[in-house]
Amino acid sequence: MTTQSSMYGTTPDYSRASSWFRIPEITRGADTLYIYATEYIRTSFKEGAPDFATLDNEEMLEGVMAEYTLHASAFEKSTNVFVPYYRQSGLAYAEKVRKATGDIAAALAGMPYEDITAALDHYFENLNQGRPFIIAGHSQGSSIILLLLKNYFREHPEYYARMIAAYAIGISVTKEYLAANPHVKFACGESDTGVVISWNTEGCRNVEENAFNMVVLPNAVSINPLNWRLDETYASSSLNPGSLVENARTGQTEIADIGADAQVNLRRGVVVTNARPEPMPEEDAKIAISFFGPEGYHDSDYTFFYTNIRDNAAKRVAARLAGR
Repeated sequence: MTTQSSMYGTTPDYSRASSWFRIPEITRGADTLYIYATEYIRTSFKEGAPDFATLDNEEMLEGVMAEYTLHASAFEKSTNVFVPYYRQSGLAYAEKVRKATGDIAAALAGMPYEDITAALDHYFENLNQGRPFIIAGHSQGSSIILLLLKNYFREHPEYYARMIAAYAIGISVTKEYLAANPHVKFACGESDTGVVISWNTEGCRNVEENAFNMVVLPNAVSINPLNWRLDETYASSSLNPGSLVENARTGQTEIADIGADAQVNLRRGVVVTNARPEPMPEEDAKIAISFFGPEGYHDSDYTFFYTNIRDNAAKRVAARLAGR
């Protein structure tokens, strides 16, 4: 019988630098451990494609580089950012599991979760040196964070006590999850610590049509990334210092005003914006619509609100370092 281990290799040796996308120079008093989203996407749908990505999967490796720039770099201002590689579920397999169970979590509870817990073991034992930390991710990475909060950190309260915040963006943190895990507290403002922060971003059409979005579950809770409120108080784009976009001329990323406002929709449990993402290649757009709806802005959860995330992380770090 073929096992996952024999098909995809053994658990990465996180004492080796090659098992990490990034081990930073330590210049800050706090860390971020970032868990990347599903980057094994297009090729996961090819006939005979494996369910999980090996560590040398080219699509995943290219995606991690882009995701660091678009997402994880927001935490560089205030923390030392660590990014481990892990053998992640392909999008095709995650969707197969979601159809069978109603959630993608079961696709991640084996090898992807086990890789990340091994990375955390090495990080806390050898790299953290007692500093407070943020754990952040997107999509699949955020789903793994919820598993970590439920299991790993409950088993390691000495680590959990150092957590500044968990940015589990692009996945649903449901009321049922919070009730079943009372040690996990959802954020209620812009500077509280020891909390989980989450939202899924959509346009009005998704809400009006109650469109299918694979990361939006019933009874999801979202916080507004512009005013850091849980209610439906509207936040205009004047509260957004800038989104992260690609300059069409230079191909480089830059901060720009694209009118990204935000309002929580309590019934659907999402953040609604009138901003529009940059156009995708046709094949990517088809995949995105089929999984996230006609105005599911999953890929823009970070970039629309990039500056707000960057500044908010700095506020929470400062609050923690000040002993609040």
